[in-house]
Amino acid sequence: MVASSQRLASRVGAELLEQGGTAVDAAIAVNAMLSLIEPHMCGPGGDLFALVWDPVDKRLHGLNASGRAAGNQDFAGLMAKLGTATAISPYSPSSVTTAGAVAGWSALHQRFGKLSLKEIFAPVIAHATQGVTIGPVTANWWQHSAIEVAAAPQLSRKTRGFDAIFLPRQRAPLAGETFNNPALAQTYRSLAANGFDDFYRGRLAASSLAFFDTAGVPIESDDLASCVAQWVEPLTTNYRGYDVVELPPNGQGLSVLQILNMLETFPLDDVEAGGADYWHWFLEAKKLAFEDRAKYFADPDFSDVPVAGLALKAYAHQRADTITAQANQRPTPGEPGLSQGDTTYLTVADSSGMMVSLIQSIFTGFGSGLVAPELGFAWQSRGAGFSLDQSHANVYAAGKRPFHTIIPAFVMRDDEPLMSFGVMGADMQPQGQVQVLANLFDFGMNVQAAGDAPRLRHDSPTSPVLGGHSGAGIVWYEDGIPAAVVAELSARGHDMRPASHPIQHFMGGYQAVARADDGWAGASESRFDGCARGY
Repeated sequence: MVASSQRLASRVGAELLEQGGTAVDAAIAVNAMLSLIEPHMCGPGGDLFALVWDPVDKRLHGLNASGRAAGNQDFAGLMAKLGTATAISPYSPSSVTTAGAVAGWSALHQRFGKLSLKEIFAPVIAHATQGVTIGPVTANWWQHSAIEVAAAPQLSRKTRGFDAIFLPRQRAPLAGETFNNPALAQTYRSLAANGFDDFYRGRLAASSLAFFDTAGVPIESDDLASCVAQWVEPLTTNYRGYDVVELPPNGQGLSVLQILNMLETFPLDDVEAGGADYWHWFLEAKKLAFEDRAKYFADPDFSDVPVAGLALKAYAHQRADTITAQANQRPTPGEPGLSQGDTTYLTVADSSGMMVSLIQSIFTGFGSGLVAPELGFAWQSRGAGFSLDQSHANVYAAGKRPFHTIIPAFVMRDDEPLMSFGVMGADMQPQGQVQVLANLFDFGMNVQAAGDAPRLRHDSPTSPVLGGHSGAGIVWYEDGIPAAVVAELSARGHDMRPASHPIQHFMGGYQAVARADDGWAGASESRFDGCARGY
């Protein structure tokens, strides 16, 4: 079973499974296909995180394939370029960090792959050469992201590569039009022929470095050569009898576990699915978890992130005790104590029982907007995820990994894998994951309905980048939320606003694969152009 945000990508993955490939082989191909069809969301120039269930050793493995800031540029050097700026602009050379996605593919394939790279990339190369049809949701996102790139003053002299690759008709592709990317096809030919190391030390690396020098990106050969993916120990909490699994910081998966630990203190089995009580408890728990996120989440190689303290149920229950019947207008971070210790999502399961939960991103739409035309992909803007506040745990430093929003997820029960899933969309990801899990385990929905149900999204200025204080924030709601529920939440002090624009008011893109009695169940929500496909 394969679930992704593009039908053709799901088909390619399913076909590789039929050819005898593992779930990891298929996941790499699906990710590569998504970089062709959704280049504004992902690509080789971005980062990757994954969770893999290995049916042989019966263990869940976590992978952090996020890149680092340039090793030769310290904070003072960065600020000399930025001047009085209070944040790193995503559409600028300063936002580019070393891309970890290909290192992630390499680590996954070396440990769990079976097919050759030529077999994995063959269908992607063919589609990139011949062209793919762009769907309606994708076309809207493409156009919106291209407008953002065009409006960035830092890119005024550096967008020729972008225009040549992604605006082949001097505009974004329309729904139903064909798009091809022969430069990306050539990049994948190089990987298939020379191996993943070509991206960091070979011909592809040389092309990247020449482009960086022209564009003013400080990444050097040592940064590329030292880029490796890191196997990490996942984090988990038990919610209603199910073990929910996330990856540790520098990502935000811990926020999901914190929200769930707070929600479990409330009697959701006594309230209506989608009712005002549920939404109020969810919103208040989200606010508290995100205040902790804003203060503490950073690269653990550079900061003592209090992961164990934040993950404690006792700490979450203490935080939940502060939730009242009215909206908290000034939420604040807690004191857990120190303990040592824009995006596309896809998931694949194979006949052996291997399951892959993989998320990959270039951050903002088309990443930094910087594109080497001979390579065919955009470089990520993850450096914009650093704080410029020198007192903050997530402050920029040479060789440091920025705070990340992309988080794959997994659910276990009785030490057996039950579901791999994710929800795309920056700050929406933890919120969307919790809403899906509540729909499944509190309200009894099936794996597809749990993703299609209407959602809320709480936005606030507080973040690990800008810090600050959230206040009450804004709650965006989809059409399916009843008017009476909106009115009740407004009466409780929530600033409720309709999510009238699907791009500006992004509610996420959910994909899932779950065990069923007779095989696998797959889900791909209607907010994107994807599907679940199996055989």
